[in-house]
Amino acid sequence: MADDLTILKTKTGEKIACRIRAGKGPAILWLGGFRSDMDGTKAQAVDDGAKGKGRAFVRFDYFGHGLSSGKFEDGTISHWREDALLVLDKLCTDGAIALGSSMGGWIALLLALARPEKIKALALIAPAADFTEKLMWKNFDNDTRRLIVERGVYHEPSDYDDEPTPITNALIEDGRLHLLMGGPIAFDGPVRILQGLMDESVPWSHALELVARLQSQNVVFSLSKSGDHRLSTPDDLARLTITLDELCTLYENTLANTP
Repeated sequence: MADDLTILKTKTGEKIACRIRAGKGPAILWLGGFRSDMDGTKAQAVDDGAKGKGRAFVRFDYFGHGLSSGKFEDGTISHWREDALLVLDKLCTDGAIALGSSMGGWIALLLALARPEKIKALALIAPAADFTEKLMWKNFDNDTRRLIVERGVYHEPSDYDDEPTPITNALIEDGRLHLLMGGPIAFDGPVRILQGLMDESVPWSHALELVARLQSQNVVFSLSKSGDHRLSTPDDLARLTITLDELCTLYENTLANTP
């Protein structure tokens, strides 16, 4: 059952909380956003859809998120990438369709590069590739940059939480180890991107730039004129369900046509 909690232990002894819905593969692997958890509206909607179609669905909380151990401010892209690789390797034995929301879109791309044989397709919701550099650091004024470097952390007011978000120097510096938007992104499988025109966190132009960077020729970019960063309205969730059904069908047809 998807409500049963599974705990994976990392090499450093941290606990990564996961929920697994058994079903036919490849699993849909949920990769959440920055400071989000696996029990949000979109993940729940995907779980409901997976249950109805008999598909496997795996979701988890990164280190410092939700039900997993650790402090959020101690996390980095490297850390969260390793969490995702652990879940992919341990729980997605038949491979995965990586479903990444916001920061999860960046993590999904990193998984596709690290495990190209396991990632069958990408579904990206407002993908925030390189966000630490292109959407944070480049938009901070000089005083904020100085604060991050000298004190190690800046507490940024959040539109999605009552508490400010700690932006650490470690997060910024580590993010530079994983930047993807400076050249081609070597993934050849199907990619579907859902984006909102009214998204103030990840501008539609940022997501469109990603389209140009992707090596795959099977990329579809869907822009909702009224959509914001959350993309969680009933219409948004319906589009997400249709997108995942399409990717699953594409994979099944590929298998059926393989000698």
